[in-house]
Amino acid sequence: MRQRYGGRIRYWCSDESRVGLLTVQHRKLTGFGVQPIGSVQWDFVYRWLYGLVEPLSGASWIVEFSHLDSSCFEAFLHSFAAQFPDDLHLIQVDNAAAHTAQTLTIPDNVILVFQPPYCPL
Repeated sequence: MRQRYGGRIRYWCSDESRVGLLTVQHRKLTGFGVQPIGSVQWDFVYRWLYGLVEPLSGASWIVEFSHLDSSCFEAFLHSFAAQFPDDLHLIQVDNAAAHTAQTLTIPDNVILVFQPPYCPL
C-alpha cells in the first residue's frame, strides 16, 4: 500500500457546520392601542461548511455546499481526493446519515474511519 501512495498515509478529522443568518422580526411600530396587521416571516439563510483538519500538520480543507446530504459529502470527498491524489487518506467521520448512505461512492485513496456513537472526540 505504501508503494501505491508514495509512502504518505495521512490522518484527517472531519465535520460539517451550518453557518448563516437568522432574521426575526417580532414587533411592529403602531399607535397606542392599535393592533398591527401583518405577517411575520422567519428567514434563515445558511450554507454548510464541510471541513477536514490534519492534526499532525495543521493542514485543513474546507468547502462550502448548499445542504448536508450524501451527494454533497460524496462531491466533497472526490474534490479532496483529486487535490491530493498521491496520498492515502484516513478520514475520521461520525455516523451521520450522509456518511453511511448505501449510495455513497468513496475514492480509492480515501478510507473512512467511523467513530463510536456518543464519542466525545
